[in-house]
Amino acid sequence: MHASLVKNARNAIPLHAVRARDAKSWCRRIPYLKASGFSGKDGELRLIPGRGGVSAAVLGLGKSEDALALAAFSEQLPDGVYRLDQVPEFCGGARAALAWILGLYTFDRYKKPKKRNLKLVLPKDVDGEDVSRIADGVTLARDLINTPPNELGPAELTKAAEQIARAAGAKFRKVSGDALLRGYPLIAAVGQGSVRAPQLIEFIWGNPKAPKVTLVGKGVCFDTGGYNLKPTSGMATMKKDMGGAAVVLGLAQMIMDAKLNLRLRVLIPAVENSVSGAAYRPSDVFKSRKGLTVEIGNTDAEGRLVLADALSDADDEAPELLIDCATLTGAARMATGMELPPFFTDDEMLAADLSRHAAEVSDPVWRLPLWRGYEPAISGAVADLTNSPSYNLAGAITAALFLNRFVERSKSWLHLDIPGWVDRPKPGRRMGGEANAARALYALLKERYGR
Repeated sequence: MHASLVKNARNAIPLHAVRARDAKSWCRRIPYLKASGFSGKDGELRLIPGRGGVSAAVLGLGKSEDALALAAFSEQLPDGVYRLDQVPEFCGGARAALAWILGLYTFDRYKKPKKRNLKLVLPKDVDGEDVSRIADGVTLARDLINTPPNELGPAELTKAAEQIARAAGAKFRKVSGDALLRGYPLIAAVGQGSVRAPQLIEFIWGNPKAPKVTLVGKGVCFDTGGYNLKPTSGMATMKKDMGGAAVVLGLAQMIMDAKLNLRLRVLIPAVENSVSGAAYRPSDVFKSRKGLTVEIGNTDAEGRLVLADALSDADDEAPELLIDCATLTGAARMATGMELPPFFTDDEMLAADLSRHAAEVSDPVWRLPLWRGYEPAISGAVADLTNSPSYNLAGAITAALFLNRFVERSKSWLHLDIPGWVDRPKPGRRMGGEANAARALYALLKERYGR
């Protein structure tokens, strides 16, 4: 169980959370609140004085229905041991315990860490091990995304994946060099411009007779855009372009630690998209692992290329469920912003289940259509496909349609186009890397494959 959670403690300080509409009644009950001007606005914290120190803490929720709102406690409280008292149901119980841990998250690897000693008494009937498992997976993904690209290239991402796999007893392998060029030519093409060699990461875990679930994560450790060079503003956060790989690794860690009843396979194309004399060019044509030829219309549309070869490999064994996760298109951000990543699938039950779990765990996603009317836009002029659609609208959809061309045998396929980043901080979600959809996907898989 996470170090910030305890099963019981004497003299733990009670925590109360108050909606704005209830602030006046609380001010009548606790005169200090009224004297301090407490109004119950979102994030407003009051420490109620008592004999020997703090007797209670009261947090304003405003009009919020944010399930992670109580992360504001662990973000702001002084050191001590606390317990939940009067808090609304929507942010209590397991949600409160998770929020508490996520509120403690900081990426301080390159700063002098601030030592904090906060503990929360685990709420009654809450599975502390599962809450901690989820928090650890989210933390893993955030840390990977936040790590600067000079310290996290393809080799370092491979090493991180190997450590996760080995710790769980999974079978691990990596493909690089001539073997990568022969078996995964699109991955090799995207990575050929960098001195940091591209690799395909793979590990397999679980009972081989259990239902097959395969996770594919985009692992572009830094994306310059290649010869279609990004501007300064576009390159500023490109260390997050391996966010799909980070989410997949965090999710895989949750799955393996929970020992879900499935055969898990993880595939991550790990590359750096750089500019050099060896880099691939606009108008180049490459033959994919699947055999389809791809014309390069834009070297900054590299994510769909590396995913195509990985998806083709994953699809070969016809898994029951194939999920890919990628920081794929700016069009997705334009469509739904940074807080609501879109997903695509033809499986109606899967779409409904994911949407339900996303709402329940407050890890939002939104379905967009695989609109087949846009298929002609991904046809190449001199090859089977182009990575730069001729239609300059609906970019998230045409990218998903491109990927879909490499998935034929899988029983069910799900594609998530995530930002991997928080641009507007909220309780428990600091500016920086984020494990979008990891908690929703874990809840879905736990329901389907829990023992």
